[in-house]
Formats: sequence, C-alpha cells, structure tokens
Amino acid sequence: SYLGTSTETKLVVDTSRGETLQIDFDIDFPSTSCTLLSVDADDISGEKHHDITHDIFKKRVDAHGKVIEVREDGIGAPKIQRPLQRHGGRLEHNETYCGSCYGAETSDDQCCNSCEEVHDAYEKKGWAMTNKDLIDQCEREGFFKKLQDEDGEGCSIHGSLQVNKVAGNFHFASGKSFHQTDAFLNDPIVFKREDYNWVQGTSAGMYQYFVKIVPTVYTNVRGGTIYSNQFSVTEHFRSSQSGLYVPGVFFFYDISPIKVTFTEKHMSFLHFITNVCAIVG
Repeated sequence: SYLGTSTETKLVVDTSRGETLQIDFDIDFPSTSCTLLSVDADDISGEKHHDITHDIFKKRVDAHGKVIEVREDGIGAPKIQRPLQRHGGRLEHNETYCGSCYGAETSDDQCCNSCEEVHDAYEKKGWAMTNKDLIDQCEREGFFKKLQDEDGEGCSIHGSLQVNKVAGNFHFASGKSFHQTDAFLNDPIVFKREDYNWVQGTSAGMYQYFVKIVPTVYTNVRGGTIYSNQFSVTEHFRSSQSGLYVPGVFFFYDISPIKVTFTEKHMSFLHFITNVCAIVG
C-alpha cells in the first residue's frame, strides 16, 4: 500500500577490508572448573591469541548450577609468602627477583620467574614436572590450590572476542594451551583428567560447530542502518577415547564473500497515481 513499506533484498559482493567481528558468548560447562577452562582463537591470516583473559568473565557454579563466585578471568589468585630466590632465600626488599628453574637452566644466569617459565624450561629439556606442588612459582600463583578448591565444580563463562573478519576459529579447552608448528595441543601438565563431560550427560570429546556467516545490512525507511550477520551452524562430535582429539568445544567460522542488503522503501507518489489510474481506467 501507499502508506506501508516494502523491503527490497539484494545480494552484493562484500568489498569491506580490515574490519573486525565481535563474537559474544555465554556458555555453561557443568563439569569443568573455571581455573582449568581456557579460551583460544586464531584465524587464517596467522593471528593467534592463546589463554585470552580480556573481557572474559567466569562464574564458578556447583553441581546444581548455583553460582559460587563471579570473577574476571586472571583475577583472584591467592596471596602467599614472598618469592623464593634461585639461591634459596626469600626475596628481600630492594632485591631483584630471580626464580629457580629447578635444574632446567640452560645458562648460569637464567631465571624462571613464573610457573609458566619453569614449565617452558622443563619442556625444552624434555622433562616432565612430576613435583608441581614443590614449584614455588606455581604455589605462589595459587594455581594448584585453586584446582583443589574447585574440584567437582562447573563454570559459566561469558564475554566477547574481537576477531578479524576472515575465516578462523575459537575454542574452549581444559588447561593452558601451547602450540607447535600450526597445531593446537593441550598441555598434559595441566590437563590431568580425561573424564570431563563438556556437555552434561554425554561423553568427553571434541564438540565442533561449523558456522557460516553472511554479512547483512538492514536500512529502514528513515535511513537508519543496522550492520549485522546471519549464520547457519553444522555440528559434529569426535570422541576423545582414541586419544587423537583434544576434549573441548570448538567453533569454526567462515565469512561469506556475498553480503545481503535489506532496504525498506515507500511507494513513490508517482507510482501510486499510476496504480490508481490503472484501477480507475
């Protein structure tokens, strides 16, 4: 009708370059503790982000889904005594900290000032950290204490990621990740349990979601424009019993080169008069 609007749909080539895509998520993991849960993202342009903590919020939940604690990721590690120096004493005032690598030093002046640096030094030697509870750096960071405190808990995680507008993936896995060549691997030092049920009532494994994203632009009759996306999803499950697949939830997304535009339009007055004349004869 003349007073109403019609919507015109067009398919055009998406010529945008250098844009980013915001991904919002809110996911519940009923059998994985917040300390073990990590978020990683990478794309075909080569950009990789591991153990993302910015704009990520976690809620510790009990077996009944009741919230125990809410914290921003990376916040809340317990405070313990002063760091242990490489020479054996505790860090004194105005003294430079140099932590021990516990025998994995490659030079006399090498320092390991974090649990991760000790782990990296051991990894370069090909050693396993069998006495993790004796590593001062790990104890100070409270990692293993948090693991004990959160045993049997679940985690509700929400937040947002800013990714390049190219094909890529982001995933939720148990334990800190590390990468060799182009492969994602799970850290066996941190990932100590194989029985996590990532989706309640099902077996452990790799849950894969393949998302096809179509850029969409909607322009209303007043000229206001909304930039959005449409998407379709295909899911797939791979059991981790064979040991070939890392348990976790993986989202693989691909951006369509074709953009859909919706434009609201009023019927022009000339078109209206032409229709009236055609009806009257």
